[in-house]
Amino acid sequence: MKSEVGTITTKGQLVIPAKLRRKYEIQVGTKIAFLEEGNRLVLQPLTPGFIRSLRGSLKGRSLDVLYEERKRDREL
Repeated sequence: MKSEVGTITTKGQLVIPAKLRRKYEIQVGTKIAFLEEGNRLVLQPLTPGFIRSLRGSLKGRSLDVLYEERKRDREL
């Protein structure tokens, strides 16, 4: 795994290196999801390419299951 370093500004903003912005198609206004995995923080750019990659990932799942999960999320 290659390592790149970003910098947090005094306003809490993260500077993502240009090489990674180009590679992952991160542009001005791109939304980023912050995911906690154990003791790691994972940043997932929500680009059109990423959204397209999710197509079919819920295939075969019952809508009832999804509604139940949504209900549980609202109760938290």
